[in-house]
Order: sequence, then C-alpha cells, then structure tokens
Amino acid sequence: MSRILSAVAWPYANGPRHIGHVAGFGVPSDVFSRYMRMAGHEVLMVSGTDEHGTPILVAADKAGMTARQLADINNRLIVEDLVQLGLSYDLFTRTTTGNHYRVVQAMFEKVRDNGYMIVQTTHGAISPSTGRTLPDRYIEGTCPICGYASARGDQCDNCGNQLDPTDLINPVSKINGETPEFVESDHYFLDLPALAGALSEWLDDREKSGTWRPNVIKFSKNFLEEIRPRAMSRDIDWGIPVPGWEDQPSKRLYVWFDAVVGYLSASVEWARRSGDPEAWRKWWNDPEALSYYFMGKDNIVFHSQIWPAELLGYNGAGDKGGEPGDFGKLNLPTEVVSSEFLTMEGKKFASSRGIVIYVRDMLSRYQADALRYFISAAGPENSDSDFTWAEFVRRTNSELVAGWGNLVNRTGAMIAKRFGEIPQPGELQEIDRNLLNMIEDGFAEVGGLIEQHRQKAALAAAMRLVGEANRYVTDTEPFKMKSEDQMERLGTVLHTLAQAVVNLNILLSPFLPFAANQVDELFGGKGDVAPMPRIEEVIDLDIKREDGSDLDYPIITGDYTNVTPWQPREIVVGTPVAKPKPIFQKLDEAIIAEELERYGMTPEA
Repeated sequence: MSRILSAVAWPYANGPRHIGHVAGFGVPSDVFSRYMRMAGHEVLMVSGTDEHGTPILVAADKAGMTARQLADINNRLIVEDLVQLGLSYDLFTRTTTGNHYRVVQAMFEKVRDNGYMIVQTTHGAISPSTGRTLPDRYIEGTCPICGYASARGDQCDNCGNQLDPTDLINPVSKINGETPEFVESDHYFLDLPALAGALSEWLDDREKSGTWRPNVIKFSKNFLEEIRPRAMSRDIDWGIPVPGWEDQPSKRLYVWFDAVVGYLSASVEWARRSGDPEAWRKWWNDPEALSYYFMGKDNIVFHSQIWPAELLGYNGAGDKGGEPGDFGKLNLPTEVVSSEFLTMEGKKFASSRGIVIYVRDMLSRYQADALRYFISAAGPENSDSDFTWAEFVRRTNSELVAGWGNLVNRTGAMIAKRFGEIPQPGELQEIDRNLLNMIEDGFAEVGGLIEQHRQKAALAAAMRLVGEANRYVTDTEPFKMKSEDQMERLGTVLHTLAQAVVNLNILLSPFLPFAANQVDELFGGKGDVAPMPRIEEVIDLDIKREDGSDLDYPIITGDYTNVTPWQPREIVVGTPVAKPKPIFQKLDEAIIAEELERYGMTPEA
C-alpha cells in the first residue's frame, strides 16, 4: 500500500470550463484516483479554482463587478460542473482562502530566505489603454528561436523554450490586440540557474524511471537548455501580497507562483478540516509517498520545472544551500502526467470565437458517463485528438449502448424473467470457466494499464472483455433454453453471466462511476461501487469578509474510505434481480446536425 497524491491542475476561474479542459486534467485524474483507491492505496486528490491574475480582472471589468464577485460566481459554477462529472476530489478548494494565502507566503519567504528569490529590474508589459499589467500568457508574438507565429510571453509551445514578453517579435496583447508598453519595475525572480543542477539531476532520475510521457520529457529538457531567472511577482492589485513589500500594495505574487503552491495548501486545508492538521505530511514529507500531477500540455513547464524548482529552493537543495522551513522537506513530483489538446470538429477550442462546448451545457443534454467514456477512449492522452459529434454519437451507441449496456440489460432481463434471482449454477463447462477466467485475469491487465496512465488501452482491454461476454451469450444461446430439462444449464449460463457482469462492472467503474452504481444495484449491491463526490458549504478557516461576517464558499469532498476492492467479487445465489431499465441512453443520429447547427458549424467545416 502506498500513499498517492493526485495533484490535479487548477481550473482558472475567469469563466466556466469546457470539455477540452476536463479532458486534460479532470477525467484522467479521476480514473487514476478511483483505481488507486480500489487497489488499496491511500489517495489524496486535491485541487481548486485558480482565482488571481489579470485575466480575472479583465473579465470582471467586462461583467461590471469586482474580481472577488466574479471569482465567487465562477468558483461555484466550476464546483457544480465537476461534481456533475463525478470527479472524486478529497478537497477541491480555491486560491482566495486565508489558508492558501498563509501557505503561499510562507513558501515564498523560505525560498527567498534560502537565497533563491532575487530582486531584479525588469521591463513589465503594460496595457496602454488601461495601465494594467499584462500577464506573460496574454502576450503573443513570433518566437525568436524557432519562428513560431503564436508563441506566448512565457514559453513557445512549438519549441518548448522559456521566453519573456520582451523576447517576442511583434508582441501584441491577446486581450485587445494592442502593442504593449514595456516599463521598468523591480520584481522578485526565482533564481533558476542556482537550481539548474538539482533540477537536471532530478529530471535525469525521472527520465530513467521510463514512466514519463515523451512530450513532458522533451519540453522539460528544452527548458533546461537556456535556463534563467523567472519573475515571481507582478504589478497588479489582485493577488497575494509579496512578503516584505507590504508598503507596495501594487506588488503581488505572480499567479503562477501561488497556483502551483495550491497543491500543498489544499493538502493542508484538507488536513485542517479532517481534524488532524498534520495529516497532509504523510503525502508531502514521507519520501516513500508518490505524487502524480495531471494537466494539459500547455502547463507542462510550470509543473515539470518551475514547481520542482520552488520545492528544491524551499528544501535548500540548490547551489546556495539552505534549510527547509516549517513544512519540512517537501516531495518533488513522481510524475507529471500531461495530456495533449482536445479540438472540436477540427478546430482549437476558443471561447471568444464560439468554438467551445462547456461542461455544463454538455451534461445538461448527455449522460456524464458518455462524456467520460469518450474522453477515456478517444481523448488526447498522447497526441491531440478531435471531438466530433458524429464520433461521440457512434461511440455512445455502438460501444456503450450496444456493447456494455446491452450485456447488462439482457443479462438482467433474462435472470429476472426466468428466475427472479441469481440462480444456482450446475457444473461449469469449459466455455463458462474460460469467460470467468479471462475476466479475472483482466483485473491485473486493466489495473496495470491505468497505473501506467495508459487509460485508453485500459478501457479498450475492459471493453474487449465485454465483447467476450457478449460472444458467450451468442455461443451459449440462453434465450433458447426453454424446456424443463434445460433449466440447470440455463441457471449455470445465467449465473456465469451475472458473475461476469459484476466483475466487468468493477473493471469499468473508474471510467463509468454513475453506471457502475446502477449496475451494482441491479445485481443486488448497495449501489456504492463508485463513491461519489459532494458539494459542502464551508467557512474560511482564517479570514472573514470586510464587514466581519463569515467568508463561506463551496468545496468538493467525499467519503471514499469504503471502496470496492480491485478484485473479482463473488455473487450471491438467491439475490433478487428485477427487470432492468436501460443504463445508457441511445442517441438519435439527428443530434449530430442539431449540435453542429447549435455551434454554428457544418459537417464540412
């Protein structure tokens, strides 16, 4: 048994999230976390909404409200969407809590005191029309290294090199297209060159493990080639104040500094709310604990280099030495699990251009498990993938409905009609034993693939076994066994099928948690194979509102202690089985044209 930290990328709270976002951070992290709990590991799955930075201010101005008001609205929307998707966080919180401010500032102070935060004068990008600082990621231009036309002010996604906005050729603001002004300003910089040796050694060790995806290693190696100090403060009035610069209220910590510290602060908040304030240390100070960070590829460098560098600086593990602070020696990531991009009908998701399918809209019309299935089976695991309505309908109907749903429904229907309960089997024949043995062997195969973050292959392996069970029905033809002298054989076949369905349901439960609970209930269980998350309203542990009232906000949490073990489960003869209702909704192919029209597209677009 291991302790597993599932550190899930923090969705930005400047608006609702679309299905491309949850394809990168949401569903893969949940499948992994659910499986690891079932396999007997002690999992802590944490995240929250990322609520600081200029984009929040821009969106708030446009909406005619304060940054905090906008963050409150979008935080709740995102929380509700992620619960509807069944994401089983131990704690999903936010970056505007008193706890988060406290942890971030303590982290900064120790990295600074260890010598890895240095003050430098830099040229900050300012919007001429508003006078507001532009974040690096909101400036685009041509990469001076590879010539890529859409490089960002922090990195080039094409060649993977770290950049500053002043490096870009013909930089423009993504907010309004204007050319930014660059003004001198003092800021704290993370001294990455002083941490480069430790980073390189750590990355080499990770590469030798052979578990990291090639795209992550490539980006991380490129980053090391021309490493230089990275600004960790900004001229902005919305964010966490910089310790020591309290007399300069326009100086705040860079949103990307405070966001990645969120993995630690969320763990601390979870522990404080659990009644054991030091419980988080089991995942962060124990060198045997494992940590997996889930995100889309545009966040790789911050998780494979910047965050590890901050941890090394905190631990005093760079060229300048130093000692860990009160948090103790903190664990670096075991693996950065980065997905590629999901596109929509061949186009990159872009909310501003209407090329977007919001999670909330999707779940208002379709089953959460249908979306989870598509992402798991056809998502951007190792390469960019395309969401099309035609493929979504095809996979839902031919794989979920006609494959797994059909097996569940006809098995339940035959048992309900002929016996009303799980029947007593006679002596098993070779064909019966072969099916049950194949499915039992599937636990090691499917589980091993999930553990290696090969979820497409894991789901494909589970669905192949569903196909074997459907083939067993075709070969044994229980629907033709109607005479009295066939009743024992019928009971054996249907018992075998019930056992197959129950075990297949366990194999599929990390991918399809909502259906898993329905199937479990159909065959006599309590409907709790896949524990589900819940929304809980909480009070901030450290701060109040300006008027002195409690600062309340929603969190996602859940009780995942009594999970179904990742192993075959014996069914009980005599368990009542009622006539089932369809588990999955078959989709009319007419919705393809309807959805394309809804989003202003045509099949040829």
